[in-house]
Amino acid sequence: MKPEELSKKLAGEKAVDYIEQDMLIGLGTGSTVFWTMQKLAERVKEGLRIQAVPTSTATEELARKLGIPLLTLEDVKELDLVIDGADEISAELDLIKGGGGALLREKLVALASKKRIIVADSGKLTEELGGFPLPIEIVRFGWEQTFSRVLQLGCQITLREAENTPFITDNGNYILDCKFDGITDPVGVHQQLKLLPGVIETGLFVQLADVVVVGFPDRFELLER
Repeated sequence: MKPEELSKKLAGEKAVDYIEQDMLIGLGTGSTVFWTMQKLAERVKEGLRIQAVPTSTATEELARKLGIPLLTLEDVKELDLVIDGADEISAELDLIKGGGGALLREKLVALASKKRIIVADSGKLTEELGGFPLPIEIVRFGWEQTFSRVLQLGCQITLREAENTPFITDNGNYILDCKFDGITDPVGVHQQLKLLPGVIETGLFVQLADVVVVGFPDRFELLER
C-alpha cells in the first residue's frame, strides 16, 4: 500500500473509535471515509448498533453494500457525530471541502451533528486555505451569469466537468472550482459568495471541525479545536 493510502487508512479507521452503541451518525464522502466505512462495517457485524445518514449517493451505495444500516436526515432531529473528509485543513482547523462534489449535503449533515470529526492524510494540512480550488455549488439556470458574478471576486474559475460534460451534483446542480490567491478571511469569502444570486453553497467549512484525525504512514495525530 502506498504511503498516502496507508495514511488515509490509519486516519479513517481511527475515527471509528468515536462511535458508540446506538449512535446516529453521519457518513461523509471520499477516499479516507472509505476506510472509516470498511472498519465500521466490521464493527456492525460484531454487534455495534448504529444508524447512519450518508452525505452522497456514492456513500449510500457503499454503505448498503457493506451492510451499514441507513436512514435519512429527514428521519432525525440531530446526529451524535459525523465523520467526513476534507480537501484542505488550515492551522485554525477551517476546511475546504467539495472535491468529491457532495459539499451541500456534507454541510447539512455537519450542521445537524453534535460532534464533527474530520479524517485526512497529512498532505491536506496547510497554514492558509486556498491552495485547493474552492468548490461552489450553483444552480444550473443562468449559470453563466453566476459565473460572471463570482469572477468579480477576483478568482480564477473552472466549471467542473466529468467526461467532457458539466459535472452534475447529487442535487442536480453545477460546481464552480474557484482558485483564490490564498483565503485569509474564510468567513468573509463565504459570506460574499452566499450573497450572490445563483450560489447555493460554498465548500468553506468554517469552525465546523471539532476533531481532525490526521494520518501519517506510520501513525495518526489528533487535532482539536
